[in-house]
Amino acid sequence: MGQEKINVQIGDAVVQYPEGTSYLEIVRDYQKDVEDDIVLVFVNGRLQELTKELKSDCVIRFLTTRDRIGYMTYKRSMNLLLVKAIYDVCDHKPGTKVRVHFSVSDGIYCTVDGAEINVEFLAKVKARMQEMVERDIPIQKRSVRTDEAIALFRQHGMYDKEKLFAYRRVSRVNIYSINEFEDYYYGYMVPSTGYLKYFELYPYDEGFVMQMPSRKEPKVLRPFQPAHQLFQVLKESTRWGDMQGIETVGALNDTITKWDAGEMILVQEALQEKKIADIAERISSDPNVKFILIAGPSSSGKTTFSHRLSIQLKANGMAPHPIAVDNFFVEREQTPRDEDGKYNFECLETVDIELFNDCMTRLLAGEEVVLPTFNFKTGHKEYTGKPKKLGKNDVLVIEGIHCLNPKMTAELPDENKFRIYISALTQLNIDEHNRIPTTDGRLIRRIVRDARTRGTSAKNTIAMWESVRRGEEENIFPYQEEADVMFNSSLIYELAVLKAYVEPLLFGIERDCPEYLEAKRLLKFLDYFVGIGSERVPTNSLLREFVGGGCFQV
Repeated sequence: MGQEKINVQIGDAVVQYPEGTSYLEIVRDYQKDVEDDIVLVFVNGRLQELTKELKSDCVIRFLTTRDRIGYMTYKRSMNLLLVKAIYDVCDHKPGTKVRVHFSVSDGIYCTVDGAEINVEFLAKVKARMQEMVERDIPIQKRSVRTDEAIALFRQHGMYDKEKLFAYRRVSRVNIYSINEFEDYYYGYMVPSTGYLKYFELYPYDEGFVMQMPSRKEPKVLRPFQPAHQLFQVLKESTRWGDMQGIETVGALNDTITKWDAGEMILVQEALQEKKIADIAERISSDPNVKFILIAGPSSSGKTTFSHRLSIQLKANGMAPHPIAVDNFFVEREQTPRDEDGKYNFECLETVDIELFNDCMTRLLAGEEVVLPTFNFKTGHKEYTGKPKKLGKNDVLVIEGIHCLNPKMTAELPDENKFRIYISALTQLNIDEHNRIPTTDGRLIRRIVRDARTRGTSAKNTIAMWESVRRGEEENIFPYQEEADVMFNSSLIYELAVLKAYVEPLLFGIERDCPEYLEAKRLLKFLDYFVGIGSERVPTNSLLREFVGGGCFQV
């Protein structure tokens, strides 16, 4: 008796395949017509790996490395290939420990305990990776009981994973393998090593960077372009976590359940306050500084940071005055529109640069100036405030996404500017091989804040996030290295606090919504964390900007 035929809709066409056909076999029939590599499929709205098989009539949509989920799958699979190659090159020597740290350029920064990182070592690792790519080895997955997984991680010396899964409530764990090498990864994988063709290894600092393509050009490998200042901030943040013995989520959970979470919170807050105080002292030591320019991506905590910096500036004898660049928006009818005909509030042309520079120049010259206030209801500027005049110790604390763009302050003397870049750069990893993307931390912050202050649903915040990210890529990130100083607003404990706030909002997204898949991913991610009550968070914490209950009006 022959196999039953299954109806499969792909686009507008319906084709038939035998029951039990893998999605990989179907993809091979269509890959030639798709520019980018197909790495996952949606089957009746559910995300599936290509190794899964047809069971019933379905609608299939392909996901490539140009899609966000597909791109993350490529990067995750590259991590597995890299770790496997390093262990092979090191002959699985005891003490070998690969640690994936954070994103740098289009790649990830890694270190290896038990190995000297040099050109020769990286050449061997690269050669081993290329060999596995050419052999197109299947990346296999098996499901094991959680207690069996914990024993397996202990046997392989992966104590961070052993600790992580001691707190998991799920009964089973998915383990991925290349040949005999097994590891745990948070999320789906490509079906085989042959997909992982695009990478390069560069020695950098104490470790190396595995460079990969960008999502915009998933088959183009650009040269590694280090952002030295950003790297040092990330490295310093990682060192803060290491100093407290909190490198991974498992270690954080241990601190919360077995040690003193209150002290950990206070130490984290003290480290941030010390950093802010150092910045304020540096500003106050330069009598030329009149314009403190603060830029950063969404949900980086710019507003609370500005308040805390102002307090430290006052402690140094200065008189800070907040200025929001948003008050210099052009009139609504002059606002540029995007390709969909919607107002584009993210581009530089949204700001009346000529008016901004004129007002700042006159203030610098000692004139009295009435600054505008933008009425977002009418879409027009109003001049109802008191005149402002700069005294000897007065400084303007200017906040806006374009503040580091040289065009924004082109007419102001450089010696009068002090530029600050702020972002929430997550220093905590799930385990040594699974990063927590910085964007995930910021998205969770924004979901909580938008729901509290604007009544915006998690569904709508997630729907807008892709557009927000595009605006950051165009208007903020290219200028981050222009900063005189960078500040990391991320707190090592914050996701444990945000968990209780964001989970109900994410559970509220219906299964048939396009945003459901992202909500499900974030919920699975948050399941790794043991929660902390927000009552322990100080009222001046940057985290209060998102959960509320702070001493600043934000």
